[in-house]
Amino acid sequence: MKAMILAAGLGTRLRPLTDHCPKALVEVAGRTLLEIALSRLRTFGVIDVIVNAHHFADMILEYLKKNENFGMHIEISREEVLLDTGGGLKKAAYFFCDEPEPFILHNVDVISTIDLGRMAQSHTQTHALATLAVQDRNASRYLLFDEANQLCGRRSGSDDKNPSSLRRRALAFSGIHVISPRLFSLMSEDGVFSIVDCYLRLAARGEKVLGFRVDEYYWRDLGRPEHVAQAAEDLKQNVLLPLSKPDRRGSKL
Repeated sequence: MKAMILAAGLGTRLRPLTDHCPKALVEVAGRTLLEIALSRLRTFGVIDVIVNAHHFADMILEYLKKNENFGMHIEISREEVLLDTGGGLKKAAYFFCDEPEPFILHNVDVISTIDLGRMAQSHTQTHALATLAVQDRNASRYLLFDEANQLCGRRSGSDDKNPSSLRRRALAFSGIHVISPRLFSLMSEDGVFSIVDCYLRLAARGEKVLGFRVDEYYWRDLGRPEHVAQAAEDLKQNVLLPLSKPDRRGSKL
């Protein structure tokens, strides 16, 4: 199984930590966000990874070279203009199109103990086009899912009285996807676009874009300096012990 790490963003929420380096190289307890994401993927047997880069892209290239790609096959998709999540993925389509197997799309600025093996297994069993890791937690934005866990809309966190969402479950997206390569042939969007916009369009057409509940797992957004500091404390307290090995239910991909 292959994977892509989304790491091209400017990291504006992480300033001043990203004033002189990309967000992928911000450290949590001595480990960069990129190393942590790669380590999680490698734990589940993923060794072929593409990373998109824009802000301080050369620093990412040099970092990977210095660390011998952490023993993995890693390619860089350099974006001269930021393409957002959907555009960035579409630019890297060549990395996945020759493979029939699904792949993982993972934000660099999230940290979790989510069992990627279980998630990939669920994706295969349901024959989904895309499977999204979601949780029932407070968030500024939510995705909406029906009784069959099918994506059917979205709303902001302050819009909880919107009548159109009262019969749908609002769940927070965790920045981790499992995707079938067939998605690329269905992408009519070009240039700069959000992958969620693409999902919503395809889900409305009847394509299976499903939520995968991961409420029982640790997850943290690392988009702000205070979140990085809290994650470092969590590491010290061994809250993130499964980062180094799968939990007992874990399975390699």
